[in-house]
Amino acid sequence: MDRSQIEKISKALAGETRLRIFESICRGKQMNCGEIVSMRGITPATVSHHLKILSEAGLITCRRNGQFVYSEPVPETLKEFTRTLAKMARSKKGPRR
Repeated sequence: MDRSQIEKISKALAGETRLRIFESICRGKQMNCGEIVSMRGITPATVSHHLKILSEAGLITCRRNGQFVYSEPVPETLKEFTRTLAKMARSKKGPRR
């Protein structure tokens, strides 16, 4: 995973609302926008905006089924992200001064 992808994922998860939405999607394995709106008490437009950012970071995938769009987590992205962070942590030579 390259540095720009690490930054994109980090920024996507840094927002409290996006993190909570991502956690909800991961718990339920898939959710539609209406379910997220009713759980979080935020507007559909706001949910849509946050889903777009999570999708662009590769953390979720969205698929249409009839009139609903379902969001599902992409576990491979999170696994690669955590592996890359662990690798970065191991490569440190010592504390910075």
